Amino acid sequence: MDSVRIAEELDRLAKEIAIFHSSADSVVLVGIQRGGVPLANRLAEKLSELLGHLVAVGSLDVSLHRDDLTGRGIRELLPTNLPFDVSGRTVLLVDDVLFTGRTVRAAMDTLNDYGRPSRIQLAVLIDRGHRELPITADFVGNQMTTTLKQKVRVEWGGDGGEERVVLEE
Repeated sequence: MDSVRIAEELDRLAKEIAIFHSSADSVVLVGIQRGGVPLANRLAEKLSELLGHLVAVGSLDVSLHRDDLTGRGIRELLPTNLPFDVSGRTVLLVDDVLFTGRTVRAAMDTLNDYGRPSRIQLAVLIDRGHRELPITADFVGNQMTTTLKQKVRVEWGGDGGEERVVLEE
């Protein structure tokens, strides 16, 4: 996907979320560190325009709640920033790529350390399948058919680069 296609998918995702949450002002977006944070920020901007009020956005590092640390090791911890109380709110977890479901499970466990949301939903830019856990996204930008050996990488254009989604062998 190139930057034009990413922008189209972001617009469509934001519209879909806005329709679902048109009467709710208790929705907050929480981007899962790394790739979910830029996506959550972009969606929050678009949703704020569509809904006519500011949509709060935060970030969540799930590293310490992962169940695959022995195989992966602990990566550099990134900031968790939740400038709002999640208790009693609808939390829309946001990630760039949904694959096995393990990151989302870790995100839900981490989120529960900060309170008890009334509802947790999931928005992703890319759903590539191959789930190991029974997790499904509520809002999906694009579904990609991949093999287990392939990797999907989303580049958000930092340092002057171009936004794109790359499928690596």
